[in-house]
Amino acid sequence: MPELTVGAVRIEVAADTNLLDDLLGAGIKVPNSCRAGSCHSCLVRCINGEPLDAQPQALSAAQRAQGWRLACQCQVVGDLSVQVFDPAADGIGASLIGCDWLSATVLRLRLLPERPLRYQAGQHLLLWTPSGIARPYSLASVPNLDEYLEFHLDCRQAGAFSDAARSLQLGQSLRLGELHGGALHYDPHWQTRPLWLLAAGTGLAPLWSVLREALRQGHSGAIRLLHLAHDDSEYYLAQPLAELAAEHPNLQVQLVNTAELPAALAELRLVSRQTMALLCGSPASVEAFTRRLYLLGLPRNQMLADVFLPRAF
Repeated sequence: MPELTVGAVRIEVAADTNLLDDLLGAGIKVPNSCRAGSCHSCLVRCINGEPLDAQPQALSAAQRAQGWRLACQCQVVGDLSVQVFDPAADGIGASLIGCDWLSATVLRLRLLPERPLRYQAGQHLLLWTPSGIARPYSLASVPNLDEYLEFHLDCRQAGAFSDAARSLQLGQSLRLGELHGGALHYDPHWQTRPLWLLAAGTGLAPLWSVLREALRQGHSGAIRLLHLAHDDSEYYLAQPLAELAAEHPNLQVQLVNTAELPAALAELRLVSRQTMALLCGSPASVEAFTRRLYLLGLPRNQMLADVFLPRAF
């Protein structure tokens, strides 16, 4: 049986078992969320040995060269020694400079990192609370425009990170972990093409970033943003969106609650097959958006989606 070593802990595990499951079963605290290789919460560094990696493309070549792997995507096939990601040593410090409620359920955090962080609109960042709870969140800020990093936390339901975030105080230090990109981004080559941004809940956060990045770069094509919320009280960026729409005639904003969604989707009409569509939210909402766009005739390669998966714990 393969031997798995983490610091002073040594355990025997069955061959071909999942590395994350083995670590958790041994009492090793490893943050994890999606178990799909997208959130990057479960980073570990391989010191000796090599697991079988189901998604080697999920990390950059530089990260892999440093030994980093996603535990949820690895199988233990031989003796293996790993080091769990340590936010104190491997992360970046950031000071909390803003903490306020955008609605009754959406908490906004603004962080000032101890050193500049290079990122793109639509990317995700792993956040660590002072107590050691880690979760990935989409950046709502715009690179080269906002001096801070902004995040929108959905607090409708209880969660380890969101519950801890309620008690954060200005000036407190958090740690920033792995920065990675999903499917969402803005390409300057789209500048004259119609751009549809379809968001559900706090799936609006990365699209708020992408929208402002597109406008910053002078996007001249029509932009349509649809924000789906559970009810009318949860349109948490309604005023800023209205102000942007007033400033930019090519921007149309539509706020839709759950009951209104079927009718709103039925009213969508594709004016150009050159349209680019960016979708973000829960699996069910992204599936509803995707299905409607497909029926309208939009090619799959012109739909970019980022799905907010339910937390594993």
